[in-house]
Amino acid sequence: MSVARPLLCLVTDRRASSRPLPEVVAGAVRGGVDWVQVREKDLAGAPLLALCEEIAAAARRVRPGVRVLVNRRCDVALAAGLDGVHLGFDAVPAPAARALLGPGRLLGASSHAAGELDAEARAALSYAQLAPIFTPLSKSATRPALGLAVLRDAARSGLPLLAQGGIDAENAAACIRAGAAGVCVTGAILLAPDPAAAAASLRRAIDRAARAPAASGR
Repeated sequence: MSVARPLLCLVTDRRASSRPLPEVVAGAVRGGVDWVQVREKDLAGAPLLALCEEIAAAARRVRPGVRVLVNRRCDVALAAGLDGVHLGFDAVPAPAARALLGPGRLLGASSHAAGELDAEARAALSYAQLAPIFTPLSKSATRPALGLAVLRDAARSGLPLLAQGGIDAENAAACIRAGAAGVCVTGAILLAPDPAAAAASLRRAIDRAARAPAASGR
């Protein structure tokens, strides 16, 4: 997967916002979100499918090229016509997921350390997420923050790496300068009074960082 500019991915949590999730997602896409990852692990198949269809429709009305993924559920991704799947630690192995999805869809996986994904998994993946880089904004921390040094080390692997955990407009640029191909956020957008404005601030921050490669590693 080639990345032309830093990716801004919204990872959903419908409990983090008082407004309907499709409405919030549409605002975030308007503000500059490239990918939407539907992560609603408590929903069973039918309600998750319905929510994914609503979110995809809302996001694509704003920008037809936005990519919509679902956490863990290859069956839901195929049924809803989504762009890919993000695998958590309780999902099917990456090679099996790739066989189900075919070559054209995005496939990502979570990691909590540099080098955690084996060669077989990496060969099947489009990208990986590393978390938590900082202390999460939308939930209680369950593990220590990794920090930018670990992110910098993990980003050297060659597989596009998205930084996640505690990322906002103030620290997103540092993640890009450390080598991340993009950032994944939840609280910075869903907890904001204006999701579109929050997404736009993040978009500006990561784009500025990408235009200043000489700052990397400083």
